[in-house]
Amino acid sequence: MRRVPEPLPPSPLREFWRTWVLGALLPVYLLTTFVGTLARVDGESMEPNLHGRELLLLLKYPRWLHAWGLTGEYLQRGDVVIFKAPADSPYAFETLYGVRHRPYNIKRVIGLPGDVIAFRDGELWRNGVKVAESYASAEGYVNDEGPLTVPPGKLWVMGDNRRTGSSLDSRSYGPVDLRDVAGPVNWRLWPDPAPLARRS
Repeated sequence: MRRVPEPLPPSPLREFWRTWVLGALLPVYLLTTFVGTLARVDGESMEPNLHGRELLLLLKYPRWLHAWGLTGEYLQRGDVVIFKAPADSPYAFETLYGVRHRPYNIKRVIGLPGDVIAFRDGELWRNGVKVAESYASAEGYVNDEGPLTVPPGKLWVMGDNRRTGSSLDSRSYGPVDLRDVAGPVNWRLWPDPAPLARRS
């Protein structure tokens, strides 16, 4: 009677690949790249609505659905978005622990491609209509600027905190490329879980 040989035990490398790479790391990578991830507020540029160290949910799937042609425009005026400043801006890079990188920022979408933006007497005008910015800080001042037209494929973004020197935004580095936008922020997870209302 022929004896059936016993199967060889799986190699440690194959076991590691199946358990940790395919079973754990790959799903986490796909989730955080194509669905959503966590983001933390750093600084005071979005006060009084968002404060430093608050934890947010960044949704990435709207960006990918748009990039794949499955949806129309996915960003709207009043959305809070996470993005990188223009690469040719002097504010685009910072050095952390000796490594130079482009950090992510969080601001509110003020203008979409084609919008005409102007500031008169400290007030925002968009397409010839004064915008009631209920989200902006009560104190602060915005210098007169414009009118300027947001170019195709770009966004005009600003922080809610309008106190002088509190927000580095499109007033300093110009319009933001849509390709540099990671996605919208729709939820605050900590310390006060709540949806972030879009305010136009």
